[in-house]
Amino acid sequence: MNAAEVERLRAATPGCASVIHFNHAGASLPSQATLDAIIEQLQREASAGPMEAADQSVQARARNAAAQLLNAHTENIAFASSGSAAWGMAFNALGPWQSGDRILLGRHEWGGNLACMSRAVNAGARLEIIPCDETGAVSVTALQQMIDPKVKLIALTWLPANGGLINPAEAIGAVARQHGVPYFIDAGQALGQLPCDVQALNCDVLKGAGRKFLRGPRGTALMYIKPGFLERLVPGQLDVLSAPWDGEGFTVRDDARRFETSEVSVALLAGLANALEEFNQLGATRIRQRIDGLSRQLRERLAAISGLTLHNLGPADRQSGLIAFTLKGWDSVDLKQQLARRGINIGANGVAYTPLDMQARGLESLARIAVSYLNTEDELDLLLNALRELSTPRS
Repeated sequence: MNAAEVERLRAATPGCASVIHFNHAGASLPSQATLDAIIEQLQREASAGPMEAADQSVQARARNAAAQLLNAHTENIAFASSGSAAWGMAFNALGPWQSGDRILLGRHEWGGNLACMSRAVNAGARLEIIPCDETGAVSVTALQQMIDPKVKLIALTWLPANGGLINPAEAIGAVARQHGVPYFIDAGQALGQLPCDVQALNCDVLKGAGRKFLRGPRGTALMYIKPGFLERLVPGQLDVLSAPWDGEGFTVRDDARRFETSEVSVALLAGLANALEEFNQLGATRIRQRIDGLSRQLRERLAAISGLTLHNLGPADRQSGLIAFTLKGWDSVDLKQQLARRGINIGANGVAYTPLDMQARGLESLARIAVSYLNTEDELDLLLNALRELSTPRS
């Protein structure tokens, strides 16, 4: 992406004119076109009636764009209200869990996923952490040695919330396929940052929220379910969409929409459709290159600030746009609030976000910068200047 293209994208994004946004991992800034798609759908509902204005083409656009994003077929895509809701529905449909069942996961697993797994633990299943390699990533070699017939699931958070790590999702998928073990990927921070090909990943389930690097509206998420694996999943809730009446009874759908319900926000899906189409037009590889270039530069310059400690994981030459750090003398939430007063948005994560990893590293909280292709070198300068000022001891 050249400077002119970035400026065009920023001009089409209202938030870029009012705030310096480095919290894309929490929720990114939507384009005006995405906002327009939502508002126009709401206006149609207000004038024609919400049910009458529920044009099926909106959902078709969103599903086609999601399938293109993931290199999947539309019938393997389901929409949900959040990434956590999608993951939880798939996980709960995988049971019943029994005593002795084993779930293998990286220590970086998202806290919401761990909370959902507690139901399996209560039934007697065991959560077992896959050891990390020398870079802090999930060790594929260690995983291979842990497999036995009792392993019922391999779960991976591809890009953890609290640092720049990019876990080896494709290599883990190869192990899962070799042994026929179900494989779930939480791609919440990956979608919109990295190319994502579910065929290459060899995953059975993959989910991600619309609001993060994809720049879609809050309250949207997408989930992929691999063909052939769907039949193993029994949803905990059904309605007339997920299990339509066939004249003799209610039959569960044979596509991923068995995890959807008849009640959906068409307006939010209109916004998501536009955001996904914009991402696909830009191209994941080009976006990855720009985020990588900006975040490499930023990490190098952050390391030179007195009292600032970077908490990176993973190989230095392959990291995401998530940069975790602490600043001496500052609580991470207080630092986030202080930067917000200066018109700069960052994130702040506590132990609950990634409890296993935070506890393993002895961390209580982290400040987090999340870089997007929308960010500029000038914004990096302003962020760095603010952090330098705040790094000076407070009297």
